[in-house]
Amino acid sequence: MAKRLFDWVMSSLGLLALSPLLLAMALLVKLDSPGPVFYRQERVGRHGKPFRIHKFRTMRHDPMGQGPQITVGADARITRVGAVLRATKLDELAQLIDVWLGDMSLVGPRPEVPRYVAQYPAALRDKVLSVRPGITDIASIEYRDESAVLARASDPEQAYVREVLPHKLQLAARYVDNASLALDIRLILRTIAAIVRR
Repeated sequence: MAKRLFDWVMSSLGLLALSPLLLAMALLVKLDSPGPVFYRQERVGRHGKPFRIHKFRTMRHDPMGQGPQITVGADARITRVGAVLRATKLDELAQLIDVWLGDMSLVGPRPEVPRYVAQYPAALRDKVLSVRPGITDIASIEYRDESAVLARASDPEQAYVREVLPHKLQLAARYVDNASLALDIRLILRTIAAIVRR
């Protein structure tokens, strides 16, 4: 209950304080390429409940959703404004909406698409999905250059499923085992510091 209250208060304050920046980003996305401001994709939330995540759109609009579900290196689909938003992680700020709505938390395991969740080992799946997914977590900090790492693999999709995803799940399980408000605050501060250093 305390975590949900913290998330709601902080997301409300964040949306209010950052509204000029959010509106400016929305305008830039709209002017840069045709399509919606937000990229909405189905992710798996707490207890396996699906929801549609918010991100500022950073790629060319693909209404059929036929492109790869992972982004590798200098992906040709990324727009000019999108490249900046991705590099600074500003595209993720739209997820404050999801936190405010209660689908996500500020800190928690990053939500995955159903096809990857289907590959979670049963024990880890139950543990990781026992909490709300978050905007940031330990794995988000450790894998902040994930796209560049996958670009070096001969088969990025398989590298993600066989190497990156299992490690992310272990980090997510560790977070669930040690979750506390103090840990959330530390991870938020570490995330901000990592973004500023970039």
